[in-house]
Amino acid sequence: MSDPKLVRFALHGGAGVIGRAALDFERETQLRHALARITLAAVVQLKGGARALDVVESAICALEDFPLFNAGHGAVLNADGVAELDASIMEGRTRACGAVGAARTPKNPISLARAVMQQTEHVLLVGEGADQFASTCGVSHVAPEYFRTPERVEQQLKAAQFGRVTLDHDALYDTPSPVDKRGTVGAVGRDAYGDLAAGTSTGGMTNKLPGRCGDTPIIGAGTWADNRTCAASATGHGEFFVRCVVCYDLHARMSYAGATLPQAAKEVLERVSQMGGTGGLIAIDAAGLVHLPYNSEGMYRGWYDGSQTRIAIFAEESILCAPAFPKY
Repeated sequence: MSDPKLVRFALHGGAGVIGRAALDFERETQLRHALARITLAAVVQLKGGARALDVVESAICALEDFPLFNAGHGAVLNADGVAELDASIMEGRTRACGAVGAARTPKNPISLARAVMQQTEHVLLVGEGADQFASTCGVSHVAPEYFRTPERVEQQLKAAQFGRVTLDHDALYDTPSPVDKRGTVGAVGRDAYGDLAAGTSTGGMTNKLPGRCGDTPIIGAGTWADNRTCAASATGHGEFFVRCVVCYDLHARMSYAGATLPQAAKEVLERVSQMGGTGGLIAIDAAGLVHLPYNSEGMYRGWYDGSQTRIAIFAEESILCAPAFPKY
């Protein structure tokens, strides 16, 4: 039986150095409206009985379609000036999962990741193989030009000029437009049946080598879901998150050491920091606790904790979303 009181949800649009002075009012308003719109829609779907896996995919598709985040349309470009897209998705009841890396043609990489999970015997497809699968599995695919935006072209050219490979939120990188500092997207949810799911999608790093994959398409590094412990999606410097196996380590500390979600997240992010990495994660545990920690200046985020829906960008802020949900 379903119980709407079990519903929880969270999403992120990247964590990093997000200076208040660098984010103009118009762009900040657009970002906040997107976070609120997508979060509210997800919670309405979950309260209506939708499955967590479906809602996580739908929310990430909406984030991929919004060009102000580093995923899908508006993703950063590699050293060849091409968007190569990574995504993964996982459901917590069976730990079924799927992922794609360095794909160039799926309109919504998260949907292709789910198709890998449900239509193949594999977990991860990359590069040309992922694109070929997109053309045959029923997932919408587009020409690579679809993903290129003028801002991202300018950003990549500037990074190439200085020989840099940069995160969207790199504090040392003065982007052509300061408001370009936004990043990887992800979502986690618990549905009215108590099942967890998580997904993550990204364009990776500006001016990266063709074929580079970060933590996003690696199950256990950028995405994890297990009904016994938690669902989690990570964002940050992918190489460090891979080395720390961040999302699986979160699960392991809860499963084997008996840590709470906040304790496990604190320890995991401390390990990332000690190695020199920055970023954050969103997570929901089996009991329904929503936790959104990060070790950077800010993280684009929205969440529903069972009573209220909120969004935030910077530290120490929390904005209540309207309209209010009906009480159950």
